[in-house]
Amino acid sequence: MTILSQPTYRLLCLASIWLCAFPAAAQDNEALAKAAQNPIASMISVPFQNNTNFNFGPEEGTQNILNIQPVLPIELNDQWNVITRTIIPVISQPALMPGQGRRNGLGDLQVSAFLSPSAPPANGWIWGVGAIAQLDTASSDRLGAGAWGLGPTAVTLKTFGPWLVGGLINNVWSVSTDRDDVNQMLVQPFINYNFPDKPGRYLTFAPLITANWKADNGNKWTVPLGLGIGQVTRFGKQPVNMQASVYYNVVRPDFGADWQLRLQLQLMFPK
Repeated sequence: MTILSQPTYRLLCLASIWLCAFPAAAQDNEALAKAAQNPIASMISVPFQNNTNFNFGPEEGTQNILNIQPVLPIELNDQWNVITRTIIPVISQPALMPGQGRRNGLGDLQVSAFLSPSAPPANGWIWGVGAIAQLDTASSDRLGAGAWGLGPTAVTLKTFGPWLVGGLINNVWSVSTDRDDVNQMLVQPFINYNFPDKPGRYLTFAPLITANWKADNGNKWTVPLGLGIGQVTRFGKQPVNMQASVYYNVVRPDFGADWQLRLQLQLMFPK
């Protein structure tokens, strides 16, 4: 008789929970999947997004960034909400020159706040506008820009049957720095297809396109292309959104990463 190891036993128990929970919660999973794909949904959630960047830096090492991204909606009144999104990056940075060791620690926090209507407009487009602040919280010069920054941010999206499409944009300028000035833009288009016959399962395209306006020509843009798949399910009573994506940087600066593997686990707390 084969005796299962403790890790294998736990994995089998976890798979059993998933298989038992998924059919009973299929209708809820479909609604939760679309809420998880909405950056300004009126729902508390805590995504843990892990980005592994391959062939990063002059030494072509592996960089790992775990973004902890709590989302907290605040109801102002019957018509308006403020959705706050915080990004807490935990970074493992490879050596950037011969003889240099790996550096692990905290990066620069970013906090966004979106003012958004509590009910979608008649045309179906959901939107939010607001501000983003960058905090000089990096535990090492190698893990952050050494600057405090501010800028505008906006997001819009719409659902078309099984499709959810939209985009997010922000730009941060440094307001106080001990090093070089910061002027950086982030654009994230997102296109999601939710499988009608597999409630909670979806394909996702959500590349993080960035521009460093202070960089030399040819080194300003990072443009990834790729695809991912996600599934909303439950661990016991807890709804979770699991996602895996792969992106290739078709445009990148001289020492930018070639590939990125993105894995995400999002805890959701619907009302």
